[in-house]
Amino acid sequence: MRPNILLYIADDQGMDDAGCYGNPIVKTPGLDMLAGEGVRFSSAFCTTASCSPSRSVILTGLHNHSNGQYGLAHDPHHFSTFSKIKTLPIMLASAGYRTMTAGKFHIQPESIYRFQRRIGIDPGSPDKMADKCRSFIAADDPNPFFLCFNTGEPHRPFLREGSSPVDPKDVIVPPWLPDTPECRAELAHYYMSIERGDKGLLRLIQILKETGKWETTLVIFISDNGAPFPGAKTTLYEPGMRLPCVVHSPFQKKRGIVNSAMVSWTDITPTILDFAGALPEDAEAFHGRSFRRILEDENPKGWDEVYGSHTSHQVTMYYPMRAVRTRSHKLIWNIAHKSDYPFASDLFASETWQAFMKSGDKTYGRRTVDAYIHRPQFEYEFSSPGDILCKQGVNIFYLL
Repeated sequence: MRPNILLYIADDQGMDDAGCYGNPIVKTPGLDMLAGEGVRFSSAFCTTASCSPSRSVILTGLHNHSNGQYGLAHDPHHFSTFSKIKTLPIMLASAGYRTMTAGKFHIQPESIYRFQRRIGIDPGSPDKMADKCRSFIAADDPNPFFLCFNTGEPHRPFLREGSSPVDPKDVIVPPWLPDTPECRAELAHYYMSIERGDKGLLRLIQILKETGKWETTLVIFISDNGAPFPGAKTTLYEPGMRLPCVVHSPFQKKRGIVNSAMVSWTDITPTILDFAGALPEDAEAFHGRSFRRILEDENPKGWDEVYGSHTSHQVTMYYPMRAVRTRSHKLIWNIAHKSDYPFASDLFASETWQAFMKSGDKTYGRRTVDAYIHRPQFEYEFSSPGDILCKQGVNIFYLL
């Protein structure tokens, strides 16, 4: 049986910001239900913490140096995927799948990422956007469907209407952010935006069950990159790369599994093609690999490293970096280390960063401001003290 496929991509949601990932404040019943009936990955990583580049990796199985999408797709940045690339929706359509994308697109050219149907984003209403997908899901058609569902949440600006308020005093301030009133207020709005996005997932699950498609549908929930705060998005630090990944397979025998495999967004395309019975003979051409066969293993062997890269975000943000991450260590190579680290415009303008700069404090989360802006050629992160020696001119931090 070839399953239907739902790929749900949140916009800027960090790993720790969901109930099933241990956050008791943000309410995510949809994602929690998916995790309870499926598999929750504890070590899933994007390859680059920037929207368009990350989405191109998700839909090609290739790092950006091979697919060409080095930065944001929209004007004036106008980065674009190479015309020679064969993408997931094209390959699935060739295999007989009905294809549709809903919501944020943010990759180009559209001809390379061609879906048979496309509906635009419904700002602040992912549940309403889900309802617009019902006819596609429920269609009386012998061919299975592929639905790529993309919310605008929780990207900035955080929409502050239509959700239950979150009290800033209740939010969990991670150690990489400053515990200030401004940061707490923004985190509260970020939580609210996550909850709005989760309503779309919950509604899609309801539609799948109401239409009799739940037991025949592969559902994959991921985020394109980490939280939209300085220190996460646009960096190769842990908060930018380590993300939620929850999978429900119609072929699963065990439910509610936590899988420790280190998976990467380069693995998404080959995994989906594997489930669809459409994995090409030259599957080694992908930079990732299918995790279908280890889905129900809690501690599979041979899944112990991932790789990251970053080149740009906005067109003025050229700052190439490369990273390798193992179970216990990460090495970041800042290729343009002689330049100041550039800020995304929305992160620089955030209340969190602006208030912090006005305060005159020297330490932002775990790092000094100077270390964040003026980076050495190499940075190390490791899981326990004593693993490596401190070297002059190298930033060394604990993995979170």
